[in-house]
Amino acid sequence: MLTSLLFRQLTSRKFHSAYLYASLAQLNTLVIAEHKNSKLAAATLNTIAAASALGSGDLSVLVAGSGIDSVSKQVQAVSGVHKVLVAEHNTLKNQLAEPLADLLVALHAKQKFSHIVAPSDTFGRNLLPRAAALLDCQPVSDVVEIIDAITYVRPIYAGNALETVQCSAQALQMLTVRTTAFDKAATDSSGSATVESVSSDDLSAVQSCTIDTQWENDSIQKSERPELDAARVVISGGRALKTKENFQLLERLADQVGGAVGASRAAVDAGLCPNDMQVGQTGKVVAPELYIALGISGAIQHLAGMKDSKCIVAINSDPDAPIFQVADYGLVGDLFKVLPELEKEFQTLKS
Repeated sequence: MLTSLLFRQLTSRKFHSAYLYASLAQLNTLVIAEHKNSKLAAATLNTIAAASALGSGDLSVLVAGSGIDSVSKQVQAVSGVHKVLVAEHNTLKNQLAEPLADLLVALHAKQKFSHIVAPSDTFGRNLLPRAAALLDCQPVSDVVEIIDAITYVRPIYAGNALETVQCSAQALQMLTVRTTAFDKAATDSSGSATVESVSSDDLSAVQSCTIDTQWENDSIQKSERPELDAARVVISGGRALKTKENFQLLERLADQVGGAVGASRAAVDAGLCPNDMQVGQTGKVVAPELYIALGISGAIQHLAGMKDSKCIVAINSDPDAPIFQVADYGLVGDLFKVLPELEKEFQTLKS
């Protein structure tokens, strides 16, 4: 009796999974663009590439904000995009999750998307869970590989294991993707994507948003260095640097190679640098061509944010530091003695 019941349940699940997969053969995917109202965020290109890996079908990109003509034109030039949905409204200027989530619900009610995809960064992590709750959908976060339209791979246990997830019971699939795991979608100045304005009926969902969230200000620290999550070279320091003044030594080193400066959580907690420089599971996830870790022991949460780097160089006085287990090159020594030598070598290469 129990065996028969179990067989029927398994057979029913397999049938439902096969039926759902067949129904997703023609996809209708929506990517939510991240931008600054005038410039498209680089993470959006990676997200579009990930969405393209889901399979053939329509791929639309939602550009929501205020004064976003230039952003919509940038999206229009991205290969693989069939339609650009433009939602122009002053309430969406700062891409707050509350009104944007309400807009997604209204759009999905009419267009019946098969997938809604966002980058797995502060923007996507803030927006997608709220939208998923409103749409009664279980989202899959931090996807690093797409196997098919309902099967994904994501890291668990701070990146120490990979989990394969199959969402066989959901007609709508909602994902955030780790952008460092996917190449950027190509751009073509002769992009053929159509541009469609979101209707006033759908925009009314933005106006009727009842959550009283106010945007206070945007404090931006200008720098000639590249963004941390987009830099080819990242030089990170740990608590072993001891003072803010010593941390500035890394900035001088990074300037020589056109790189960005990162930090461990311990360095941020110690007040040596601002938290927007933190690399790790609770900070930024980076995958540069070269990652240099100075005085970083290699806690699990830090490794989760940088172990996909193409080349990792670790400098630490402790020969048993966990960072050496993932490093391609390791040097045991006093970083205050190594740093001047490293700076000289970089200067020689630069000249």
